Parts: sequence; structure tokens; C-alpha cells
Amino acid sequence: MSVDATALVRLLIRRRLTIATAESLTGGALCARMVDVPGASETVRGGVCVYATELKAQVLGVDPRQLARTGPVDREVALQMARGARRLMGADVALSTTGVAGPGPSDGRPAGTVHIACVTPEREVHRELRLPGDRSSVRAGSVEAALSLLADALGVEGRA
Repeated sequence: MSVDATALVRLLIRRRLTIATAESLTGGALCARMVDVPGASETVRGGVCVYATELKAQVLGVDPRQLARTGPVDREVALQMARGARRLMGADVALSTTGVAGPGPSDGRPAGTVHIACVTPEREVHRELRLPGDRSSVRAGSVEAALSLLADALGVEGRA
């Protein structure tokens, strides 16, 4: 069952909340999923794709010591990415994705290891995922999981 991105975008608009994304393994697919919804310009501020590890620090302000200590596939990195996107784009809410899409391991993490985070004015939430399948499946699953996390952070049921 997929997440209803249209309902989430409409909810953000109704609540007068803006949103931004910070994406690594999803490469912009999360932001694209939201801007597929007509009227998304009323809520989506933008998205940044920081695929290279050093860009997470340079663009989003992720602590370079954190990146050196844990690598980019980490809970705190995901949270810092979301905080950075929120700050950079002046958004109320931000979502982030970082992980290993595969086909093989990276930075000592197996393929399918993903961290997602959502930062709102009221709270910060994180999930660590172990997604099965090939590279495409892991990336698609990460987008679904991030939208589901957004629904949870907003206190709604986000499934179609």
C-alpha cells in the first residue's frame, strides 16, 4: 500500500506549513513525489540532493566530525540533514533520507540500510530501515517510508 502524497500535500497546505527535503540515496525522488501533486507550490519550498558526503556538511551544515565518526548513514546525520534543510529553505517541516541503495555495501553498512528523519516545529522523528530488494526497490521504499514518517509526524494516517 502506498502513501497518499496528495493527501499529505493538501494537509500541509491546510495547516499552512511549508516543507523542504534533504536527500541522498533518493536523489530528489522524494521532493519530486510531492511536486507531482497539483498545488504543491503552496507548500513545497524546495529540495536539496547532497549525494556526496562532504556536501552534507558544506550545504546542510551536518557536523563534519559526526560524518567522520559514523559515516553518512546514521541517525544523527539524518536528523542534522533535516534540520539543515529546514533552516536553509526557511521551511516549517523537513524530511531527509540517507542510506545505502546498493547493490553492495557502503561505508560498512549493508545495502538496504536507510535512515530517514522528519523535523517539525514541535518534534523530531527518525526511523532506521532495512529495506529488501535491488537498488530501485530500496530507493522507492525509502521515499514511501519518508512520506509515512511525515504522516506520523503530522499525526495523521497517510496511507491510501
